Amino acid sequence: MTGTRRTVILLALGVCCSTGLAWASVPLYRLFCQATGLNGTTGRGLRAPGAVDGKITIAFDTNVSPQLKWKFKPEAESETIDIGARDMAFFTATNTSNKTVTGTATFNVMPAQAGIYFKKIQCFCFTQQTLKPGETQRMPVIFYVDPAILKDPDARDIQTITLSYTFYPVDSGKTPS
Repeated sequence: MTGTRRTVILLALGVCCSTGLAWASVPLYRLFCQATGLNGTTGRGLRAPGAVDGKITIAFDTNVSPQLKWKFKPEAESETIDIGARDMAFFTATNTSNKTVTGTATFNVMPAQAGIYFKKIQCFCFTQQTLKPGETQRMPVIFYVDPAILKDPDARDIQTITLSYTFYPVDSGKTPS
């Protein structure tokens, strides 16, 4: 094999590997964030482990993209829960436009180091939501705070976790990935 041919093959292989890595980077980054809680990304849980001795306050924050004509708010501003216990919070969304609109919610928690311990079992944010004109929908999130938070020196003194959602329109092309 000549040097030129080997160089062309190596360059082609490099381009293919780079393209594959670029294509897979977003899903891999999401998985990494869910596994580590990076940037306040929450994880998913199957079931709560059960209450332990400790309480924590969960505050709820809601936002809506200016391109989405919805009102979106939590039913309660905050609640104090038992660490490790399964809990549920409700949010309401109302379509204030005169057409059917589909939205999707992004989410995170603050402080960011709490993200790895905040686990969602079920959430409206896992799927797209479609509301007809004037329709109001009640949307639950089922969650728990992993008791391991009490053993983490960087997180054990956290007294309040803020769960934040932002709804974006699906059809606008402005939905964040």
